[in-house]
Amino acid sequence: MGVRVPGHTPRMPDVLLASVGALAVLVAILSARLQRVPLSAPLLALLTGVVLGPAVTGVIDPPTVVEAHEEVHEASRLLLAVSVMAVALRYPFREVRARARTVALLVLVAMVGMAASTTAVAVAVPTIGLAAAFLLGAALCPTDPVLASGVATGEFTEHRLPARTRQLLSLESGANDGLALPLVLAAVAVAGPLSGSAAVAESVWQVLGGVLLGGLTGVAGGRLLRVAEHRREVESGPALVYTLLLALFVLGVAGLLHLNGVLAVFAAGLAFNATGPAAERAEEARIDETVNTFLILPLFVMLGAMLPREEWAELGWGNGLLLVVGVLLLRRLPILLLLARPLGLRPRDAVFLGWFGPMGVSALFYLCAEAHRLGVDPVVMGAGTLVVVASTAVHGITTAPGVLLYRRAALRSPEPGARGPRSP
Repeated sequence: MGVRVPGHTPRMPDVLLASVGALAVLVAILSARLQRVPLSAPLLALLTGVVLGPAVTGVIDPPTVVEAHEEVHEASRLLLAVSVMAVALRYPFREVRARARTVALLVLVAMVGMAASTTAVAVAVPTIGLAAAFLLGAALCPTDPVLASGVATGEFTEHRLPARTRQLLSLESGANDGLALPLVLAAVAVAGPLSGSAAVAESVWQVLGGVLLGGLTGVAGGRLLRVAEHRREVESGPALVYTLLLALFVLGVAGLLHLNGVLAVFAAGLAFNATGPAAERAEEARIDETVNTFLILPLFVMLGAMLPREEWAELGWGNGLLLVVGVLLLRRLPILLLLARPLGLRPRDAVFLGWFGPMGVSALFYLCAEAHRLGVDPVVMGAGTLVVVASTAVHGITTAPGVLLYRRAALRSPEPGARGPRSP
C-alpha cells in the first residue's frame, strides 16, 4: 500500500524521468524486434509524449514548442552534435573517402533541390506566404541523422541493404546538417533584415571556420589518444566516451566563436576517424550509437507533449494535409530519381534513398534558429513542426516494410552492376 502525501502533486520533471526511463528500458529490451515492425523508437517516444501531454491525459503540460523554441534549439543542437559524431565514426575512413564524390553531389545539388521543391510546395499552400515558404524550404531540406540512423544501422537493415546505400544515407545526413546553414541564412535574408552580403559573409565564416576548427581538433584528439594508447596512459572506460566529450568540446568552442557547431563536430569526427587508433574508433562508434539511440527519447517525448495545436488549427487541416503530402512526395524522391545516373544508383536504390530522407531533429534545430533570428512566426513553426511529426510517423512506420521491399526487389534482379560511375 503506497503512502499518499497530502497536497502532493506529481512534478513534471519526475513524470518525464519516470516515463523516459521506462521507455528506454522498453526500447532496450525490444530493440531487435522494433527494427522488424512498423514502429520506430522516435515514433514510440513521440506517441508517449502525446499521451502524457495536454492533448490526451494532461499529466504534463509544458509550453508548446513555439513558446519554448530557445530550449528546443539547445536540446536539438546537443543531440545533433552527438548524432553527427556517431555518423563520422560509423565507417572506416577509407570507405568514407570512397563515398566522398557521391556524398558531395547529394549535398551540393540534391539538398539545394530539396530546399527549392519544399519551398515550391509551401508556396502552393494558401495560408503560407512567400517569405515563410523560403524559411520552411531551408529548414526542412537537410536529411536528419537521428532518424536516418534507424534506417542505416542495426542488424535488420545491415543484412538486407547494401553497404553503399546505408553509407550514402548516413554520410549525407551527417554532412548536410551543417551545410544547410547557408540556405537558412539566405532564407533569413529574404524574410528579414539580414542583407545578402551579410548572409554570404556569415556563411563563409561559419562554414569554413567550423570545418577548420573541427578538423584541427579532431586531428589533435586522434593523435593524442594514439600517443596515450601507445604509452598505456588511457584506460578503456574513459576511452569509450572520448569522442562524446570531444563532440561537446568542439560544440562549445564553436558556439563561443560563432561558428557552425554541428558541421564542426562532424569535421572533428571525420578527422578523428582518419587519425585516431582504429580499435578505439570502433569502440567509440558503438558507444556513440548507443548514446544517440537513447538521447533521442526525451526530446521526442517532449515534442509530443509540446505540439503547437493552435498553430496547426490556424494553418487549416486541409492546408496541412496538402503541405505534408506534397513535401513527403516531392521534396526528395523526384530529385534522387533525376540524379540516379550521376550518383551511380540503380532505380531501386534511387527510390529507397529518395523516400528515406526523414526530417526530424535537424529541422527542429533550424526552425528554432530562424525563430531566434527573426522572432517566432506561428505559420513557419506550425507548418514546420507538422511536417516533422508527419515525417517521424510516416518514415517510422515504413522503415521495416521499405527494407523488406528493397530486399525483395534486389532478389528479383540481383545483377551487381549499377548505372553510371560507381565507387568501390
